[in-house]
This record gives sequence, structure tokens and C-alpha cells, in this order.
Amino acid sequence: MASAPLPLIGRFHEFSVTSTDIRASVGFYEQLGFTHAATSDALTHPYGVLSDGRLYLGVHQRSVPSPALTFVRPDVGKSLPAFAAARIKLTTCRTGADVFNEIAFSDPFGQAVTVLEARTYSPVARPATDVSLLGDFAEVSLPAADFAAAQAFWEPLGFVAAEEAQEPYAHLPLTSDTLDISFHHPRTLERPMLVFRSPDMAARVERLRELGVAMSDLPRGIRADANALLESPDGTALLLLQGEG
Repeated sequence: MASAPLPLIGRFHEFSVTSTDIRASVGFYEQLGFTHAATSDALTHPYGVLSDGRLYLGVHQRSVPSPALTFVRPDVGKSLPAFAAARIKLTTCRTGADVFNEIAFSDPFGQAVTVLEARTYSPVARPATDVSLLGDFAEVSLPAADFAAAQAFWEPLGFVAAEEAQEPYAHLPLTSDTLDISFHHPRTLERPMLVFRSPDMAARVERLRELGVAMSDLPRGIRADANALLESPDGTALLLLQGEG
């Protein structure tokens, strides 16, 4: 049986962030229960990867747009005509036989997207029951002033939109085989969020407070009794929500 065609941007690889202090970022995620993944030598700059078994976080010491959603598509150089046909304007195009192939672009609201020719780390061997202190990773939520425009851009890349939801804040969910994303209004939060869910989130938040993990102000309308917003040393927002993962 033939396999389904690969989406234009390939398979999700990692949520990539830049950091001027990789050690601080790594220590933050280690405290939360993330595991190190072994990296390859494909990238020449300092780089580390941590995972909770569902989400892979790449921490990079280099000057590029951050955060970025990073995907892998084999022979990405050969796919340039397909990206052009989709009217995607590349901000980076590094392809050829003698380089590690990489392209990049942004969505209509400035979200950076990177597509690599191959993986840059090895998956971690971690059972599904080994959940981090944050609960289950659910989705990446991105700010977008126009949900319809965001849907029109992302669906041709391999995502499928569901109905807009209003709880716990207005957002438009989109799903794919390898990553779920959603879009929230900038007034909710003007930057991307990594969203985690757990039915016992109130207890998890209390445990994080006991460990001395600092909490930020929650987006407007979200109750503070069972939810929380954390910020990593590299500026990543992590939203913890009460509910099923």
C-alpha cells in the first residue's frame, strides 16, 4: 500500500528557540522533567535538544528569528518549485550538494518556519507514562489577528482546521499528523505559547510553586486557581491548563 504523500513542509521536528545562555535554558527544562536528546553534527553552532516524550525543544546559540517551528523534509532542495507554487516567499534558502540544506519563511503574522533536509537529533526512549511536571504537551498556540488568513496559509502546508473554540480563550485549532497548532488573538498574548494540559494541573502548579518556579501573569480570562503561565530563560511562554491532554 502506498504511503500518504508528505505534506509540503514535511514532518514536525522541533520547537526551535535561540538563547544567549544555553545552560540556563537547559537547566530550566531539566528541572521540569525534560530529557536530553543526542544531537548530530549537522549544525555547527552550539545546540541542545530536550524532550518530554511528545515535544522536542531545540535550544540554539545563533542569531535567527525565534521561536521557529522546524520541520524535516528529505530532498528539501528539490521541493523549491512546490514552495514557489504555494506563493511562499523564502527568507532563507541554503541548498546544494555541499551544505546542510535548510529553507525558512514566515507566516502572515511573522511566525518563523524552518524546513531542514534531515533530523538533527535522535529521538529519546521515554514511555508515554513518563510525563513532565507540566503535564501533557497539547499544542503550539500562535498569535494571529485574522484567524481566516492564518487558516488559509497553514492548511495548504498540511494542517486541517477545526471549529473555533472560546474556552479557555478564543482560539482556532488546527491539527496534523505530527503537530497540533492553534491561533489566539494577540490581545490574549502577543507571542507564541507552548500549551500543556492535565486533569490534575492544580496540583502540578502547586508543586512548581514549591520548587520555586516563577509564574507570570496569565492571559486575560484564564482562572489562576488551576492554571499557570511560565516563562523560560529564553523567553518561551508555557501555558499550563486544567483539562485533558
